[in-house]
Amino acid sequence: MKVGLQPDLNDVRVDATQPNSQRQLAISISAIAQEQERNLPLNLCLILDHSGSMKGQPLDTVKKAAQRLIERLSPGDRISVVAFDHRAKVIVPNQMIDNPAKVKEQISFLRADGGTAIDEGLKLGIEELAKGKKDTVSQAFILTDGENEHGNNQRCIKLAELATEYKITLNGLGFGENWNQDILEKIADVGGGTLAYIETPEQAVEKFGLLFNRLQSVGLTNAYLLLSLMPNVRLAELKPIAQVAPDTIELPVQPQGEQIVVRLGDLMKDVSRVILVNLYISSLREGHQTIAKVQVRYDDPMLSQEGLVSQIIPVDVDVVSSYQPAPNPQVQQHILALAKYRQTQLAEAKLQQGDRAGAATMLQTAAKTALQMGDKGAATVLQTSATRLQSGEELSDADKKKTRIVSKTILQE
Repeated sequence: MKVGLQPDLNDVRVDATQPNSQRQLAISISAIAQEQERNLPLNLCLILDHSGSMKGQPLDTVKKAAQRLIERLSPGDRISVVAFDHRAKVIVPNQMIDNPAKVKEQISFLRADGGTAIDEGLKLGIEELAKGKKDTVSQAFILTDGENEHGNNQRCIKLAELATEYKITLNGLGFGENWNQDILEKIADVGGGTLAYIETPEQAVEKFGLLFNRLQSVGLTNAYLLLSLMPNVRLAELKPIAQVAPDTIELPVQPQGEQIVVRLGDLMKDVSRVILVNLYISSLREGHQTIAKVQVRYDDPMLSQEGLVSQIIPVDVDVVSSYQPAPNPQVQQHILALAKYRQTQLAEAKLQQGDRAGAATMLQTAAKTALQMGDKGAATVLQTSATRLQSGEELSDADKKKTRIVSKTILQE
């Protein structure tokens, strides 16, 4: 398995007569399979909310979705199942999937009761995954329909950070209208995974399946982007680095010596992670110049090798005195994806401050950005929310969740 690494600037030409120029650098990273390479063994933990609010059809459909996933596991894969209400317990300890029927039976015994403490389930889930993480793709699917009223949100974030140290990826699935979107999104963002919204019980099997497809396509794990900037090149001061595909996530900057390190997590074979870096370039002499170098450090579980590095790829510009723009349309799409997400965030902040008109205006702006991208589904959701605010309606919890989801992620088969 190799790393696919492609850096592209939104404009490779730089005006030599300007003291400062801003550029966006889009870096696409993926795993590239060699011929006849098989899928990596999976180490999956299902962390399932079975609190009292899940009673009836919600829990029944979640159990069905979980059992469908068990059927898709292959010999050599590992499974564990944790259930939580205001406490947590291990339903299926981490084990090879040699008796799928027994695992499905244990899931079928789940009953709805109690409150919600996400951190309790998360803690046990990470412990179970840690038992089988060697040379596997280790991921958790965390499903909840609650507000974490018996849990500690800050502890959830600390546990998500711990999971990354254990090379574990966390995915969040919010069920229904009343789950705590802020905390579940933070868990998924910090844990390098995806946030999915199960609006109705009937969608549970589909959403679980889409996440499982991503899990199966992972080829390399524990990946980090290593970015080196040349003299006269610097990062923007505010939110300089974000992931824009497959999900939009603001990323922390981690300087290590002369390099900037960005955690990527698992790399998929059919879906690139795209990192967008906001750069400022100053006072370069005319000619062909290197402004940055990129590299990826990663683990290859198939070879039982850790800390491998890809080749170093230079990022070059042409510094010219007679400047004519040379825009890259694909990078522009990535810029729009980040703009859509940030515009929606601004709308949410304005709504929380009681500025309904300002929130509606920002949602309309985000809808227009989505249309520029060709994302008609997101544009419809964003514009609908804007129209409701303008007409004096309140946004329901479902409206707010759909608005957030379409601003940051699109799950594809």
